[in-house]
Amino acid sequence: MSDRFTSLYLVPTPIGNLKDITLRALEVLQNVQLILAEDTRTTGKLLKHYDITTRQKSYHIHNEHSQVEMLVARMKEREQFALVSDAGTPGISDPGFLLVRATVDAGLEVECLPGATALVPALIKSGLPADRFVFEGFLPVKKGRQTKLKLLAEEERTVILYESPHRLKKTLGQIVEYFGEERKVSVSRELTKIYEETKTGTANEVRAYFDAKEIKGEIVIVIHGKS
Repeated sequence: MSDRFTSLYLVPTPIGNLKDITLRALEVLQNVQLILAEDTRTTGKLLKHYDITTRQKSYHIHNEHSQVEMLVARMKEREQFALVSDAGTPGISDPGFLLVRATVDAGLEVECLPGATALVPALIKSGLPADRFVFEGFLPVKKGRQTKLKLLAEEERTVILYESPHRLKKTLGQIVEYFGEERKVSVSRELTKIYEETKTGTANEVRAYFDAKEIKGEIVIVIHGKS
C-alpha cells in the first residue's frame, strides 16, 4: 500500500473471471480496516477465494445517503476503507459517487486502483472507433427514454450502453428504430466468463440474432456514431 495516508480506496473487482484482479487490489483488501461492499455475499466469495478475512459492511444504492456522514467521520479518525461493487470499478453505474465526493470535500485522500471494467473490453473488441466515445450507462427505463435515444442517435462519437438481459431485445429494437437498420452495433455479454459472446453487425442483424436467443448475463452495447 502507498506510503501516503489514503482514507478511501476504490478497488475494481473481476467482472467474471476471479483471476482478473491485481496484486495491489488484493493487498489493499487485506490491509484496510473495512470493505464497503455493494453485496457482501458476492464480495464474500471473492474474499474467500483469496483467503482475505477483512470485515465487510453493506454499502449500496438503498443506504448510501444515510451512510456517508458516518463513514467520513470514521475516516477522519484515520480508519481506512475500501469500496467495491459487485463487479468492475465502483462508481461506474454503481454506488460510489456520493462517498467519493464527501471524502474529497472533507480534505481526505482518495485513491482509485486500475482494474476491471466491462465497457473498455467491449469497446475495443467491437471493432468500432475507440478514439472518441461516450459512455451513457443504463438508459432510462421509462421517463426520458425516447428523448435520450433520439439524442444519442445524433451523437458522432461511439456510444456505449449497459443493459440487462431482459431488456436487451427491446433496446435493440429501439436502436433499429432511432439509429437506423444499417447502423453498426456490437453487443457483448458474459465478458471474461465461460460463455462470453460478442455479436457485431448492422443494428438489424444484431437484433435478429438476439431475437432468436435466450439471453443471460450482463450486457454491453456499443454503437457506431453518426457519420
